[in-house]
Amino acid sequence: MAKTSPAEFIKQVQTETRKIAWPTRRETIMTGVMVMIMTTLLGSFFLGIDSLFDMIVNALLRLAQ
Repeated sequence: MAKTSPAEFIKQVQTETRKIAWPTRRETIMTGVMVMIMTTLLGSFFLGIDSLFDMIVNALLRLAQ
């Protein structure tokens, strides 16, 4: 593999950076809102599942006494 000089490396990085399709402000905000909604939904789901399993385990432990 050929060695690349530091100057050539910087030039290549700048060239590749120009190719990036940066999201608009609106897209960034919408994505952030969707992440917050999904995080809240998943947190609620796992809280419900955890509470259900907690009740089941406690019921089984009461039966074992």
